[in-house]
Amino acid sequence: MIVLDEYRAELKKDVHWFEDRILKRFLRYVAFPTTSNRQATEIPSTPGQRVFAEALAAELRSLGISQVEVDDHSYVYSCLPASEGLSRKVPPLGLVAHLDTASDAPGENVKPRVHEHYDGKPIVLEAGVVLHPQDSPQLLSYKGRTIITSDGTTLLGSDDKAGIAEIITAFEYFTLHPDEPHGKLELVFTPDEETGRGTNEFPRDKLASSFCLTLDGGGDGTIEAECFDAYNVNVTIKGKSIHLGDARGRLVNAVTLLGELLSMLPAAESPEATDGRYGYYAPIEATSTIEEATVSILIRDFEERECLRRVKAIKACAKALETLYPGAVCNVKSEKQYSNMFPYIKKEKRAFALIKEAIQMSGIAPRETIIRGGTDGARLSETGIPTPNLFDGGFNYHSRKEWAALDAMVRACRTVICLAQLWTRD
Repeated sequence: MIVLDEYRAELKKDVHWFEDRILKRFLRYVAFPTTSNRQATEIPSTPGQRVFAEALAAELRSLGISQVEVDDHSYVYSCLPASEGLSRKVPPLGLVAHLDTASDAPGENVKPRVHEHYDGKPIVLEAGVVLHPQDSPQLLSYKGRTIITSDGTTLLGSDDKAGIAEIITAFEYFTLHPDEPHGKLELVFTPDEETGRGTNEFPRDKLASSFCLTLDGGGDGTIEAECFDAYNVNVTIKGKSIHLGDARGRLVNAVTLLGELLSMLPAAESPEATDGRYGYYAPIEATSTIEEATVSILIRDFEERECLRRVKAIKACAKALETLYPGAVCNVKSEKQYSNMFPYIKKEKRAFALIKEAIQMSGIAPRETIIRGGTDGARLSETGIPTPNLFDGGFNYHSRKEWAALDAMVRACRTVICLAQLWTRD
């Protein structure tokens, strides 16, 4: 992490205000239980997201922002009109974050812990959870600074409540500084991003912006324009039950077949065995009885052809099971979730130059990286709204070891403010 000395004096201005506003907001937001449900079909998939959406709308109105809406699907939309006195018409800029948290770790009754003047040592939390610099070397970049964790019994929720806190604080800043130049700013907070359905009911008709940013993770100072192509594969295995005492030559145990199927997936192409640009198979949920077993497998890669290769391989494995176990029936259904957003974003050279300059102005050297995951920006980019992802100061997402760095959160907020100002350039 490279902090730029040339901006240190400017960054001292209002720093305590930013720290106070962002931290208080974030601590308040993570208390809302907003875990989404992959199995639900409605949007939002859980009632807590609606409660959180209404609370955020009320907060925005309390800041004096008049145009605030929450629709039937709990999307929050708000906008700030362009500042007065601009010499030209500035294109609107959209800011996007999501309401829900992942179901991969417990997300209710979150009890955040604020560690001021972090000493660089392992942080011992509850439930045997230890946050160690050996596992999270980024911690050492914030020695002496403030970091936030959960108590170890839940995730923290910086994915994506850090992004929400930063966007709302940026809006508040502009309401308090009406002389600061900016074009029209729009925000959208989406439900169910973690289920892959965050943009299914996106209020596209309300959005005037033709370019947006998600604030949804990434290391300090990062801008991300490339993500996975993503497929979800659901396999249903039907067996045949019989009394176990009479099972010889007659029983077809779907539980056994499920284990066989999973053992056919190459261990070298799993999330725990890959990094960088390598893709994977990821079984995430399974149910099983003797008569029927189901499994959901995520397929991820930066090249769509590699995703399709893996889908084809799963179908071949299912066919092999039917051959090996007469009487078994395997059904495979695949669904594309989102595309790599890079082809839609790579042409936005001016926007990227401004984003990098804004990151520099926040006090850190910009870094362009890839996302080993996806954001709402992937789906938005497909619809014609290029939407790269900006860092938000959170780390170790979807885990009880999740943590956030207050310095990075402040820089993310300042980046948004600086970008809004740079956006007014001719």
